[in-house]
Amino acid sequence: MAIKLISPLVQGTRILRRFSNSGGVPKGHCAVYVGESQKKRFIVPISYLSQPSFQDLLTQAEEQFGFDHPMGGLTIPCKEDVFVDLTSRLRR
Repeated sequence: MAIKLISPLVQGTRILRRFSNSGGVPKGHCAVYVGESQKKRFIVPISYLSQPSFQDLLTQAEEQFGFDHPMGGLTIPCKEDVFVDLTSRLRR
């Protein structure tokens, strides 16, 4: 019996393909919704997908929402300030 393992990067790419057709998103970027009660839309570079810290967020999103995201786009279940801190560290 074989077990098929999918890397987090491949998994993240599949998720983004589903949600990449959001309007107003430049090529090479993805719109994500972040926040606990009030969701805020962020545009992030797809290069973040290769970062382990961002992959952790995608895993949390998959565990909480699967592919049924309430905002119609990729929703990441974390506090907005945590997400902003993470993305600012990834920009450096």
